[in-house]
Amino acid sequence: MPKNMSKSWKDAPLPDVQWPRYGVDAPAFPALLGAAGAACCLAAGRWRPGRKALATAGTALIAQTGIYLHTTLHGKLRVWRRELDRAALKGDEQLLDLGCGRGAVLIEAAGRLPTGRAVGVDLWSGKDQSGNRPEVTLANAAAAGVADRVEVQTADMTELPFADGSFDVVTSALAIHNIPSRERRCRAVDEAMRVLRPGGQLLVADFWPMARQYADHLGHGTLRGLGPAYWYGGPWLGVTLLHAVKER
Repeated sequence: MPKNMSKSWKDAPLPDVQWPRYGVDAPAFPALLGAAGAACCLAAGRWRPGRKALATAGTALIAQTGIYLHTTLHGKLRVWRRELDRAALKGDEQLLDLGCGRGAVLIEAAGRLPTGRAVGVDLWSGKDQSGNRPEVTLANAAAAGVADRVEVQTADMTELPFADGSFDVVTSALAIHNIPSRERRCRAVDEAMRVLRPGGQLLVADFWPMARQYADHLGHGTLRGLGPAYWYGGPWLGVTLLHAVKER
């Protein structure tokens, strides 16, 4: 398996963390949502016309912000623990996480792979996740006690630097939808299937329209809503899991 980590990642000291911290997904979104809610509530206290409507809107926006933060900090972790349990890993698998970010799924999976390996790839965009840097992911892995079985690389998920059939499992959590074009999103799904071994599992969590798009492109797989714990503000931004198995 090629290692593409820059020398600076290996040589630089890792951040000192006592426990894994996975940051906030798309941090600008809850910041704007919360600010809009606060502005509506302040306006409701000052202006009599439309006071009730402003107070209602502000309360709703602040509630959505709370739901969003609960999902990104707690809910998604519980969901992925459940889904990795469902995957029934033996413990010796080679697993690839696309768009691994600070390692929430990658590290949870690594904990189930005592004799396996968990590899994460990302382009490390701070817009997609706060504090998104490879050294932070490695520090989180060390804090979780799985540094010996975690590797991170800088790689484009539409052009993965791995041979065909390199992995037993490929996961991705709300990453593929960040690719702007449908064609390239489908290429990322094709790449995920290419690097899977026959009989390997693909687990992709994404917003419903995107998950449906990936399933339609593959022509097989099952779709299942992941419930309120994976709502980014409400059910209109709920997450769906695509589970597909590569034919033997």
